[in-house]
Order: sequence, then C-alpha cells, then structure tokens
Amino acid sequence: MAKRISAFGEVMMRLQVPGYESLVQAHTLNFTFSGTGVNIVSALSKFGHKGYLVSTLPSNPVGEAALAYLRKLGISTDYISRNGKYVGMYFLENGFGARPGRVTYTDRLASSFNTAAADNYNFKEIAGNMDMAHFCGITLAMNDAVRSQMKAFASEMKAAGRTVVFDCNYRPSLWGDNGYTAARPHYEDMLRMADIVMMNEKDAILILGMETEQTDRMAQLQHLIPLVAQQYGIRTIAGTHRVVNSDNTHSLLGYIYSEEQFEFSRLLTFSVYDRIGAGDAFASGIIHGEAQGLPAKHTVEFAARAAMLAHTVAGDTPTSTEAEILQTMTEIVLDVER
Repeated sequence: MAKRISAFGEVMMRLQVPGYESLVQAHTLNFTFSGTGVNIVSALSKFGHKGYLVSTLPSNPVGEAALAYLRKLGISTDYISRNGKYVGMYFLENGFGARPGRVTYTDRLASSFNTAAADNYNFKEIAGNMDMAHFCGITLAMNDAVRSQMKAFASEMKAAGRTVVFDCNYRPSLWGDNGYTAARPHYEDMLRMADIVMMNEKDAILILGMETEQTDRMAQLQHLIPLVAQQYGIRTIAGTHRVVNSDNTHSLLGYIYSEEQFEFSRLLTFSVYDRIGAGDAFASGIIHGEAQGLPAKHTVEFAARAAMLAHTVAGDTPTSTEAEILQTMTEIVLDVER
C-alpha cells in the first residue's frame, strides 16, 4: 500500500563543473536543485508513494525555478513555505582516478530554509497527514533553530504514532572543530525518537563514542549496531560498506538489522558515473521496503540495487522506478530495450 511520506530539509542549488575539469579550469556551470530530502521523496514517489517536502524557498525567480524542478520530480510542494531571499548552493567537481570529487558549499546559513522562523511550519498538522517522515544529519548540523524545528517535527510524528526515519549523514565540514562532541547530544535526541535509522559502525564509534575491541569493520558493525538498537529503542538500522577499487569501480554491500538479526545484500561491483545521492537512493529503498512490510532480505537487496543504479545517472536525485530496480535483481544485464 502506498504511504504518505515527507522529508524535512533544505533545497540546494547544485552547480556542477562539466566533465572532469576543476573549478579553476572551467568557465561554465550546469545547475540543478537537490538536497537529501529532495532525493528521498522523489525516489519514493517513483516507487508509488506520495512524497512531500517540508522546507522553505525564497519568494523570487530562483524559488520559482526550484518549485518547478521539484514538481517535475513528482514531489508535492504543499508544505513548502515562501520566505527569505536565498537558496543554499554548492559547487561540484567530478573526481577522476587518484583525484577525488570535491564539494564546496557557499554560505548555507543565510538560506531561506536555515533562517526560517520557529512558527514557519505547522508540524502537528503535517504529522497528522503523514505515515512517515525522514530527517537527516546534514540538516541537523545547520543551526540551533533548525535543530529545534527538526526535533519538534519528529516529536509530533511520534505523538501521532507515525514512523520517524533518521539518516545520520554526518559531515565533518558542517560541524567544525570538536564536531563529534557538539553533534552527539543532538544525534542522541533524534535516535531516541527514530524507528528506522541509517548508520554504520563508524557513526557508532565517532558520534556516539561507543567502544569495541574488534578491528575489522564487519566485526565492528555486528558488535555495535545491536547495542545501538537496544540502547535507543530503534526498530531497524541499515547502512552500507563501500570500497573504491583500483580500476575506478566501486563495490557496495548493504546491511539491515531488524528483529535482532542481520541481513546482507550481495556484494555489488559497478562503474560510477556520478556517486552523489547514491546514499539517499539506498535509504529510499530501505524506507520503501519498511513501508511495504517486505522481508528484510528483499528490502536490503532492493536498497543496494537502488544505490547501484543511482551511480549510473547524472545528478543527485535517483531516477529508477521500482520495476527497473527489481529487474537488476534478476541478474539480467540488458543491451538496449526496444
């Protein structure tokens, strides 16, 4: 059954250098609009759900362009308010070989979303109309006002008996010096309200300060994730392990921990066209499986395949339908569909 799913987050303008040039080489940029919430609810709308973004955009032509782009992605804009003057922006340079990709943010704190007043949203009303809501650590990093809004929205979702999804998505550059120490209490607040969480063992160790004697990543994961679930009362935890191979391919393994047991996807190895937003594609696959009550093994395999396909298209936002993802799970590689 289709669900009504919202995401709370900022709409950003992505300014991408064409090809593999650097910013100092290029003289043109291609722009689109993105953001974790945008990616999540757009992907879920392609799976048949009703996706809503809860955000704020400026009352100017840039805001209008962003709204038009969101509607093209199948996102409902009913809960997007119009205030302020700016959208956050980031510049993307594609990596190649030994040179990694690079994201450079502008002054995001001045954006309409990050300067919105406390009474900008009616979270009680929104929560009453939703089945699930998604929140992420990138938004949590912005400022105290946004953090307060996020927690208020999550609290209203819990009070209404709805499902709260939290993706840790820790970004060191957004938290600054002593970032893990500053972030921990806010992460703990969100984890205590969350039903479904996206994280891995690094988040447990670095953000939550958990300790393990294990040195292998998989052993650390299997030791710490059950402890996180128990300590914070989380129903489902999911995430990925990624390896960048010497031939520029990537290998991805998905996991899900639910009902006190792990399930893993197959290890997928593939070429990469654009990796930005692939984590959101994985998260959307997990949310879809949970929303539909699918078996954990199917859910994590579906999510891993969704992430794999997201690496093959340009832009942050996943474009694959449920049928296209299910097709990859048959292990049939098609040449040209005619």
